[in-house]
Amino acid sequence: MTSWSRFTEEAPSVATVFTRRHRAAGNLCLLATLRADGSPRISPVEPMIFDGALLIVGMPHTRKFDDLARDHRFCLHTATVDTQVGDGDAKLFGTVTDVTDKRVHDQFTHKLFEERGLDFREEEFDHFFVADLTGASSVEVADGHMDVTVWKPGEGERVVRKH
Repeated sequence: MTSWSRFTEEAPSVATVFTRRHRAAGNLCLLATLRADGSPRISPVEPMIFDGALLIVGMPHTRKFDDLARDHRFCLHTATVDTQVGDGDAKLFGTVTDVTDKRVHDQFTHKLFEERGLDFREEEFDHFFVADLTGASSVEVADGHMDVTVWKPGEGERVVRKH
């Protein structure tokens, strides 16, 4: 399993671009999942880093979480608003595990309350997905070229420069 912590160690460039874009967009990303019929679904989501893990949690009873419960594969894309990609762009690929441990949920909701003032401490999660990253990429444009950085677990980062 490639946790967020391990990913940031193995792919510091991609992790930096993802984190920068994630914060700049108010934590908003686009989540790609597969519907029951196999067609793709794109949904907004606000992934969070907690205890060295990337979490994909949110409102209960949403179709995107039904998709992930059925087919654990996903792609998470930073919200791109600049067509020139001046601040970069990143995608994460992987699968999720639905963590049902109420102690973990409680720790998360207490931290969320402390850090953001959002009070979900008495709420039940339909799903509490922890990401296992299987690949990632980022794009950065500078000085008349585009660098595409690609990462796979255990292989480190590889940069492809396009002019």
